[in-house]
Amino acid sequence: MSHLFQFVVSPWELIVRGTLIYWGLFLLFRFILRRDAGSIGLADILIIVLIADAAQNGMAGDYKTIAEALVLIGTLAFWNYTIDWMSLRYRWWSRFAEPAAVALIRHGAIIPKNLQSQMLTVEDVESQLRQHGIDDLAIVKHALLEPDGHISVIKYAIPPLKQ
Repeated sequence: MSHLFQFVVSPWELIVRGTLIYWGLFLLFRFILRRDAGSIGLADILIIVLIADAAQNGMAGDYKTIAEALVLIGTLAFWNYTIDWMSLRYRWWSRFAEPAAVALIRHGAIIPKNLQSQMLTVEDVESQLRQHGIDDLAIVKHALLEPDGHISVIKYAIPPLKQ
């Protein structure tokens, strides 16, 4: 029974593994998989997946002891907490950790460069506008791709006159 709580792999190696995996996936989600994050925060998805995997390895025996899995889970939780704490405390860190909103439509005109950079099509944006009850771009003052992957829309209070 005592062998379940002994270390077979160095705790420092587990901390380094957890740190490298966390940061690798964090950067992947932050810069590449932005649209797919949905309404749950990026760090929330990341920590859920990593802790589930680390816990599974500890339960299934891929690690030799439960203590190793607990060290890895603790490392992942530490980084998740640290990123949240730093985002609240430091504005520069918050800008790094959470992407800024990206303008997709400005004053009724689509911004093709921003659509391309976010790998969105005009049809994607039009679909989202229809879900907001908008069928005419002219009434859209601003449409923004938010950090959580949703598109927010600000309409003109009084639609501009058509020329």
